[in-house]
Amino acid sequence: MKKHLIYVGIGSNIEQEKHIRLAIKYLQECFGEHCQLQLSPVYKTQAIGFKGDDFLNLVACFETELTALDVEKTLKIIENKNGRCHNQEKFSARTLDIDLLLYDQDIINSHGVNVPRDEIEKYAFVLSPLADLAPELIHPQTHKTISTMWQQLQQQKQVGLLQKIDFNWS
Repeated sequence: MKKHLIYVGIGSNIEQEKHIRLAIKYLQECFGEHCQLQLSPVYKTQAIGFKGDDFLNLVACFETELTALDVEKTLKIIENKNGRCHNQEKFSARTLDIDLLLYDQDIINSHGVNVPRDEIEKYAFVLSPLADLAPELIHPQTHKTISTMWQQLQQQKQVGLLQKIDFNWS
């Protein structure tokens, strides 16, 4: 079976540390004991689009044999295990949000799978941790490196809201 390199964005603003730790645990359980997760640093950022507690965000990278659709389904299962309500407004507090950002170099827009995620280009809390993990990766639509995209986004004021933190994994 072919292995696919994927990147997922992980965020929480309700009991953030607890849910981030659980997200990593469930990713390892759901994607197999041999799932070699690479994790970016964790960032704290203000809620965007609504008033709420700060979010903690990071990006994880790993390989899987699952299709993009099956990855999406698995990520929703993990969110549900963490008490995520999917009938909430788009911009609202959440226990856990896990988004498939990139699936190899594929461009997919079908059956609820949208990769690459447009949030990569819009939000510092997605692009900065992605740049930490894969600065030389070429974005499949912009054809720019992730580090170049990050440098361009840094000129917008939302970057000032982003703070790298020392995350307590234990």
